[in-house]
Amino acid sequence: MRYIRTASLKRLFSLRRHSFDEESDSAVAPPPPPPAAHFQKPTWKCFSYEEIFAATNGFSSDNMVGKGGFAEVYRGLLEDGQTIAVKRLTKTANDERKEKDFLTEIGTLGHVSHPNVTSLLGCCIDSGLYLIFQFSSKGNVASLLHDEKLGALDWKTRYKIAVGTAKGLHYLHKNCPRRIIHRDIKSSNVLLTADFEPKISDFGLAKWLPSQWSHHSIAPIEGTFGHLAPEYFMHGVVDEKTDVFAFGVFLLELVSGKKPVDSSHQSLHSWAKPILNRGDIKEVVDPRIGEYYDVGQLNRLTFAASLCIRASPVWRPTMSEILEVISMEDELDKEKWKMPDEEEEEFWGFEDLECEYDDDDDVTSSFSTSITSSCIGNTNSALVVN
Repeated sequence: MRYIRTASLKRLFSLRRHSFDEESDSAVAPPPPPPAAHFQKPTWKCFSYEEIFAATNGFSSDNMVGKGGFAEVYRGLLEDGQTIAVKRLTKTANDERKEKDFLTEIGTLGHVSHPNVTSLLGCCIDSGLYLIFQFSSKGNVASLLHDEKLGALDWKTRYKIAVGTAKGLHYLHKNCPRRIIHRDIKSSNVLLTADFEPKISDFGLAKWLPSQWSHHSIAPIEGTFGHLAPEYFMHGVVDEKTDVFAFGVFLLELVSGKKPVDSSHQSLHSWAKPILNRGDIKEVVDPRIGEYYDVGQLNRLTFAASLCIRASPVWRPTMSEILEVISMEDELDKEKWKMPDEEEEEFWGFEDLECEYDDDDDVTSSFSTSITSSCIGNTNSALVVN
């Protein structure tokens, strides 16, 4: 089966053995430099199929560390001793969709450089489509939180993951060369290094927004149930506040240890919202960690989550403000964030959606703008490593 059909892929890799830093007479002019002082030009390269085949021991099943609806991920070892993760787009996926997501991830991650965002090492277009990343040895947050065979994640690590993920998302929104909306922030898309440093991964749904745009309208709607912001689900409107909502769900998942959608189809945010509004924050803490948590940090994380999951995007904070809330040492000024009574809205939950899905899987859906299409259950561990 031949994978490369579109002219866009052929043009993109016409200089396939060159690094991103190497210049060509036909090269497109680079984007204007970002405001961030630490920005560096990426140096991803094109790997040969022979290199990644050897690194993964022929894509041995023993080296498979993750599998999603459109990709499989393998652990690999390069000749220089570097451990890598190879994301192989599977043959079951539609070619056009594969190529679109493939180009999106390369185009997005090729301009990203931050400790809390996964690093793209390169790609391969021989005998298929492959993305190569740095390997994250601890897997993803979802696997550590919800694997019953593992012990409970301690509070210090949970807090570190929350702060690091917030920093990575803030970078994507404010400080990277192009304004990036991730659109699929969730625990299975946050990877962990050996020292539990979080890295945001899977940019297949990410969107660039020009600085002069306030938002972007998207159809069809794609994402993961339990994380979809109301304005995105109902109207297809995407901006930074779309990611902010999903990050609020991510914080609740970290604190509670609960999945974003439970077996009764109740969403985590609809369960937690009335509890947080009453101020009974200890009720949302994962019972597996008992009383072993920092009360001040718990207050900040739960308060930040309650702000993020507000129904109206106007009253959600930016990632800059979220970082301030979860990192500050001073007492929280909750009055600063109080909404007028008339702005309080009825909050919708997952149970309002008509969808069939597998309780053991994440759910990814694609809707028309009229929200009439049916939902399709799909394992969506998507990017790099478990």
